[in-house]
Formats: sequence, structure tokens, C-alpha cells
Amino acid sequence: MTEIAISANGLVKTFRTRKGPLNAIDNLTLEVGRGETYGLLGPDGAGKTTTTRVILGLLSRTGGQSSILGFDSMRDTYAIRERVGYIAQQFVLPADLTVIENMRFFASVQGISQEAQDARIPELLAFAGLTDFTRRLAGQLSGGMKKKLALACSLIHQPQVVLLDEPTLGVDPVSRREFWSLLGNLRAEKGLTIFVCTPYMDEAERCNQVGLIYKGRLIAHDTPSGIKKMVPGHLLEFKPAKFVPARDLMGGLPGVLEVQTYGAMLHIFVEEAERGRRTIEKTLGSHGLEWSGMRIIEPRMEEAFISLVSRQEAQDHDQ
Repeated sequence: MTEIAISANGLVKTFRTRKGPLNAIDNLTLEVGRGETYGLLGPDGAGKTTTTRVILGLLSRTGGQSSILGFDSMRDTYAIRERVGYIAQQFVLPADLTVIENMRFFASVQGISQEAQDARIPELLAFAGLTDFTRRLAGQLSGGMKKKLALACSLIHQPQVVLLDEPTLGVDPVSRREFWSLLGNLRAEKGLTIFVCTPYMDEAERCNQVGLIYKGRLIAHDTPSGIKKMVPGHLLEFKPAKFVPARDLMGGLPGVLEVQTYGAMLHIFVEEAERGRRTIEKTLGSHGLEWSGMRIIEPRMEEAFISLVSRQEAQDHDQ
């Protein structure tokens, strides 16, 4: 049996607002095994940050249970902080300190001895690709380099678990890829458990397990491939010459399960691929609408995400 690193059971966080109580986390249950990379995926306002902060003990919970490495989030906050690295969404490095000064500052905050700093800091700088930038002010680093420095600082006390709240938000694609390469190396070489909140579908694909959170509820949980298999039917993609008329025709066709848009493309989920293709082509032709590039494609995380959220919204509306 896999040892559990992070656990939440029936977790609830309610905020008081002028309009009444707001459940930011609504009966959320999840488990993350040691050595896993777990991605909490959801739109803005879904409850990702609140969930992370409650599990860490930075916010009090209203109900349920939560723990890291067996330590209760509310009772054992000091034990958790000794064993956990954390990068907040708005993690701010002291801009007027150099790279090496930032490393030493965060090491002192964690109570790391000078001898241990001398051993660990060069290793972490090399790991993050920052060895040649030790004298550069943090405020003069690129966005990607700031994220790498933040990661290095969060690892100075050799944590067993790292929690990252949208760590690559606002970072260019190349730097995002490099950051995730570092995370992969951490998991492979150090056996770290990584819990990451992200709005990016491609980042969710890199995780062992993915939880989809929506309005504070975990509406799906599986491997990335398992999440994608939750979407029924087959997916057809094509580019209509006249986008809006073609899109409006699709929803009412027999055998069509769902219609999504992707840039100039239409993505149509159908019960049966070839029959669905024939129906769509016949319908477009009968209305004098041209199209190109119709093909069967595999659903990606993005299509699965939209489908599962749409399904949940429909269920909420019917209740």
C-alpha cells in the first residue's frame, strides 16, 4: 500500500461574506501518495489556493480533516513547516537581495546552520541553473529565473513534500518547461512528493494524479489518461468556413453529445465516429456550408476539463 503524504477528508472551509456564508472548500477529499506529483486543476476562483493554504495550516478549516505526513494541519503546523516546502502564488523574493543573499536569508529563516548552508546552497544553485548569477539582484532576474530561485529557496531545508500554488503563472512557455523539468528531476532523484495547483492543462498532463476542483468541490480525480477517458463518445475536429452558422447547427444533430470550440476549430463529441462524421458532413452540405480538415482526434486534458465542468454545471442547474 502506498504511504500517504497528503490527506484531506471531508474538508470544508467557509468564509463569512456580506451575502452570507461562502463555502470555498466543499466536502473535499483527496489523498496524495509519497513520491507522487499531484496536480490540482481548476479555473480561477475554484478553491485551489484555499485548499492548499488549509492543508498547510495557513488557514483554519471549518470542518473535516487534513494532514501532511501524518501531521494534522491545525495542530502540528510547526512539524509541517519543518518538513514541507511552499511557494505561494504571490511568492515575493526580496528584490534588493542578490541570489546568494536570498538563499542565505531563507536558510536562516529555516534555522539552517552555516555549515549546512555551505554544503546545500551551491548544490541547489547548480540544480536551478543559477550558479553564474549569484551576485545578481533578485529584482533583476527574469520571471523564469525568479521561479527557479523561489524553488531553490523552498528546498533549502530539505523538505519531504513541496506545495506549489500556480508556480509558473505569467512565465513564458520555455521557462515553464524548464521549471517542470526541475520538478521532474526532484521527484526522480529525491523522491519528493509534489503538490501543485495549476490552471494549465499541459502541466496537469505531467502529473501522476490529477484532481479537478470546481466551486470548492473535487468533481473528478484520476490519472491524466483516466480523466480524459471520463469524456464519453468520440471527438471530431474540423474548421468551418462560416464558424457561427456551423456551430449553431451542431448541437441539435442526432448522435452529437457535446460541442466545444477551439480557436477557429469546432470540436464535436459524437456517439459513433463514422456515423457522426457522415451526419455532420451531410448537414453542413445541405446548408451550403464549407469545411476543411475533418478528422478524429484524441481528447486532451483541455477538452476533458471543459466537458466535466459543463456536466457539473448542468447537474447544479437541475438540482
